[in-house]
Amino acid sequence: MTASGNGSALRQPAFTRLWLGETATVLAYQMLVVAVGWQTYDLTDSALALGLIGLFHFSSQFLFLLPAGHIADRFDRRRIALTAQVVQLGVASMLAAASFNGALTSVLIYAGSFFIGGAQAFQSPSVRSMLPALVPRSELLRCIAWSGAARKMAVIAGPALGGLVYILGPGYVYVLSATFFVVSGVLLIGIPSIKPETDATKQNREKPGSVPTLQTMFGGIAYIRQNRVVLGAISLDLFATLLGGTTALLPIYARDILQTGPSGLGMLRAAPALGALVVSILLVRAPLSRNVGRTMFACVAIFGVCTIVFGVSRSFALSLTALCVLGAADMISVVIRSSLIQLETPDHMRGRVSAVNSMFTSTSNQLGQFESGVAAALFGTVPAVVIGGVGTLLVAGLWMRWFPALYQRDVLSSRS
Repeated sequence: MTASGNGSALRQPAFTRLWLGETATVLAYQMLVVAVGWQTYDLTDSALALGLIGLFHFSSQFLFLLPAGHIADRFDRRRIALTAQVVQLGVASMLAAASFNGALTSVLIYAGSFFIGGAQAFQSPSVRSMLPALVPRSELLRCIAWSGAARKMAVIAGPALGGLVYILGPGYVYVLSATFFVVSGVLLIGIPSIKPETDATKQNREKPGSVPTLQTMFGGIAYIRQNRVVLGAISLDLFATLLGGTTALLPIYARDILQTGPSGLGMLRAAPALGALVVSILLVRAPLSRNVGRTMFACVAIFGVCTIVFGVSRSFALSLTALCVLGAADMISVVIRSSLIQLETPDHMRGRVSAVNSMFTSTSNQLGQFESGVAAALFGTVPAVVIGGVGTLLVAGLWMRWFPALYQRDVLSSRS
């Protein structure tokens, strides 16, 4: 790491609005997730039902991410992000109304998860591809770390706040979530319109608004396949998260194993974000500069070990510690991967590449929830988590052999 100043990123007004808007969105989503998870488990008393929430979320993202990436490379990215906020606001409002009226069912929850997933499928590539257009290239690494810190602060505050408000009733959590979606939308309105590059004379560039073809729709996949370093980084995160995820089972640990209430569940959800936040602040002050490949693999291995420790722990303090370290290791991996992708992808491809990245990473969290729920139903909760941690360690070892260029990567950017 190399130390340098850290305040210039926040002197960019448009970036500051995006930064605050992301924070409000994540805060709203995390509160919603806590309420949905606890309420679903109360309604169904089923680990599989918790997994199905992740499956419906994943299904909509899988369906919409590639078209969303193509749209983000053709139209105003800010307007796309605003539309996604409106959809998420509608879902939170629907869940609030159903909860207050005593009409909320698992079917409504699954439907809400599907629409939230669809909205995030469009929001993710548009927001990610906006960032390089808002800040100088020299500040991009630091801004990625700032964005990560903001998200993690929201992930810390969101579950804790959601758990506390849940004491009053789940409907109040959904109302507060809807309020923060509104705040995020207002902040995004203040950002200038951001359209993709319009130069259609350069190789492999299509005019914004042009009719999509299968070739252009899958352009992000083709680009990633040609770059072994980016392919290895994305797929490593995919399988590590898929196997090592414990999020879906946290309500079971909170209620049945560690014997805490909704506030305890909020603390467990917030613990990984706390570790990630500390690391984010360190990365803002001293960005990664050398040995990034080896660092990322070491962090994936730490992630697997911490998953195993959390799985077998019966101590609330030890469980929180394991999740904090897990989150810190994961954050370093996220910053390395995000920086590699942003710095090596041209603007006219950022929407599609970001969409594929989301498909391989963000959706792996949701599919991982389904996998965890099924594994817990088949083998038990603790064995499911331990097996996932061991699987993560195996993946790290295999990827070191299959993607040596990624393991040996020294610096983040290979482009001037």
